[in-house]
Amino acid sequence: MRLLRWIILGVIVVGAGAGIYMLTPVTGPARDLTLVADASRGEYLIRLGGCVTCHTDPKNKDAMLAGGAGLPTPFGTFYPPNITSSASAGLGGWTLAQFSKAMSDGEGPQGHLYPAFPYDSYTLMSDQDIVDLYAALQQIPAVDTPSRAHDVGFPFNIRLAMAGWKHLFFTPQRFVPDPARSEAWNRGRYIVFGPGHCVSCHSPRNVLGGLEAGRELAGNSAGGPGGKAPSLLKADLEAHQYDVPGLVQSLTDGFTPGFDTLGGTMAEVIADETSQWTDADRQAVAEYLLSE
Repeated sequence: MRLLRWIILGVIVVGAGAGIYMLTPVTGPARDLTLVADASRGEYLIRLGGCVTCHTDPKNKDAMLAGGAGLPTPFGTFYPPNITSSASAGLGGWTLAQFSKAMSDGEGPQGHLYPAFPYDSYTLMSDQDIVDLYAALQQIPAVDTPSRAHDVGFPFNIRLAMAGWKHLFFTPQRFVPDPARSEAWNRGRYIVFGPGHCVSCHSPRNVLGGLEAGRELAGNSAGGPGGKAPSLLKADLEAHQYDVPGLVQSLTDGFTPGFDTLGGTMAEVIADETSQWTDADRQAVAEYLLSE
């Protein structure tokens, strides 16, 4: 009996310690938020980062960034919030530090953010990009429409549980260029894994919603926040007759090498985002994806 008590006590102590650890904050490297902001660069980052597609309801394009349509997932439906400059309903009352915390560590003033918001990609963004994006969002015309509450059931509606999820699946960090690769290749990888967050939609996820390590960009046939998404691996792109010019063309106008058109969510992404990227960025993404 004494041995059993010690075993039970040990289990309780270990369980309590693990629980405390899983609830500790997950934070990355400190950012330099004293950089001089360039809101014009930030306006481009709004398009590069997919903010318009997610945070604008396609039925109400006039209210840009005032809140998006629902994103159905196996855990419930998430509604992208109002990120206009509204002080009451958007980001107008947020400080740069709070914005950086949300983008870098997935934690907002209200607590942990759900990974339907791809902070696991945005964490890779440079300090300058974060500062510039914040400046641009603060200039978006205010829309005072409150954000719609997520439709997520128990236990996923407990935000504190996201602390444990982060310990399992989230590593806040910054993008590090590969010096052995070209500037274009590194720019393409930065966009795909960082602000463009292609990896978030085009990768399979496990039963807890974490990206399957080692299978990045292999496609998501089960569907996630962006719906079902095909593989972006080189072999699969080439199997669909893509080369660099062809992929650049698809990112520009939505036409595939087989003279089909990309529809669904990707059509919105092309209209609101990739078609408005610079030629250099589309080229960089295509070169990166078709070099892997």
